[in-house]
Amino acid sequence: MTAPAEGAGGTPGDSGPTDADWAAAVAAVRGLSADARVLMICHVNPDGDALGSMLGFGLGLRRLGVRQLQATFPGPPELPESFGWLPGLDLLVPERAAYPDPDLVICFDAASESRLGDLVDRLAVAGTTLVLDHHASNTRFGRIDLVDPHAAATSVLAEGLLARLGVPLDAEIAACLYVALSTDTGSFRFDATTPAVHELAARLLATGIRPGDISRRIFDTRPFGAVRLFGEVLGRARLDPAAAGGRGLVWTVATLDDLARYDQPPHVLESLIDSIRVTAEAEVSCVVKQVAAEEWSVSLRSKGAVDVSRAAVVLGGGGHRFAAGFTGRGSADEVMDRVRAALDGALLPA
Repeated sequence: MTAPAEGAGGTPGDSGPTDADWAAAVAAVRGLSADARVLMICHVNPDGDALGSMLGFGLGLRRLGVRQLQATFPGPPELPESFGWLPGLDLLVPERAAYPDPDLVICFDAASESRLGDLVDRLAVAGTTLVLDHHASNTRFGRIDLVDPHAAATSVLAEGLLARLGVPLDAEIAACLYVALSTDTGSFRFDATTPAVHELAARLLATGIRPGDISRRIFDTRPFGAVRLFGEVLGRARLDPAAAGGRGLVWTVATLDDLARYDQPPHVLESLIDSIRVTAEAEVSCVVKQVAAEEWSVSLRSKGAVDVSRAAVVLGGGGHRFAAGFTGRGSADEVMDRVRAALDGALLPA
């Protein structure tokens, strides 16, 4: 992890943005000139919160009259089919086409600079950098940081800033923010689902969006090839009852050969962990997804007794108490040995 950047933000682990942080963010947007270039960046392999927060906020900036506006993320410019209908997709550009010297960079759902890939160089040349995030492990790498580790999703920060900018919610903005909120709360099933979350959901629904249609698109739609792929990868799942201090670990591995065999892109594996985290005998679930030879993208989930973000930080990643990840190197078995060791140091008091 890098050291926190200087700026308007507080320190890691605090209770969220101060009034001064919000005021600085509003001033950064309100102070844009008519020809200012704004580049929005979310993390590599964007999930519903990263993409939904970025596009929803981008639509809000468009309502404010920002004309030179781009959204992007590192890596191949590919999105899961479940997000292909989102409003604001016309804002997206491949990273190679992103403004090289933007006046304002806004980062969404990225806990550290490393999550921005090759786009990290825009931070050094931008006139101002603004970070919206809810990861407890956020390194405060922006000039202005709106980081709230208690927020259920980055979309909570995005909606809060839009409200302070005087941008009213409409159906397009609301659809994006609802996708973000519902995905990071597990369709409102996780412990982060507070009364405030439901109040925000109610404001979004009041714009006329249809939650049933949205849920079917993002949770209940998958190519048949992905269904068959999931069946094979789940078939090799393993249960380690002694791991995580005896609370149990369930895990599985998905390789590049698996993806090729069923002709599926890597992003279809992002939801695989939801299929193993239901294991009654395991507190922690883990999916190890091959990225390249000897390189793996590792997802961790906890039911509450283990802080998987603590384990992920030890392993070079980050996240939340209940959901985290990191990049592992070596064989899959070597990566899992390190996961087991890190989990033993991440137990929470009973």
